[in-house]
Amino acid sequence: MTVRNWGPVRDCMRTNVTEVDGSIDVLTALKTMKKVGETSLIVKRRDEHDEHGMLLFSDIAKQVIAKNRAPERVNVYEIMAKPVLTVRPDMDIRYCARMFENFGISHAPVVENDKIIGMVSYYRLVLHGLPDLD
Repeated sequence: MTVRNWGPVRDCMRTNVTEVDGSIDVLTALKTMKKVGETSLIVKRRDEHDEHGMLLFSDIAKQVIAKNRAPERVNVYEIMAKPVLTVRPDMDIRYCARMFENFGISHAPVVENDKIIGMVSYYRLVLHGLPDLD
């Protein structure tokens, strides 16, 4: 039996991470998501003692659409996740997947030297692990 080496999170994370202010409305956040082609945004810290937040499409679906709220009247800080669990770029992909399962999350910022350098998700973990399907 061989054990597969999945590699580190660095190998599958996306590096184009978009940060927004928590005070913007959800409609503006959605426009930003559409513009950058991503389903998650990092919410900036207010100061050095604050923590980052994260806004996902699923947060908008659950907290705005399902509750029939107007996206232009809801601020990001009202529905974002904060604080967020983070991963290191050298974390083994297997452990990242286990952490997602253990904590019921699907995305995590990748942090190195106290700076967000990427984002990882189940989507990216799975695509990285698949053999070429062509």
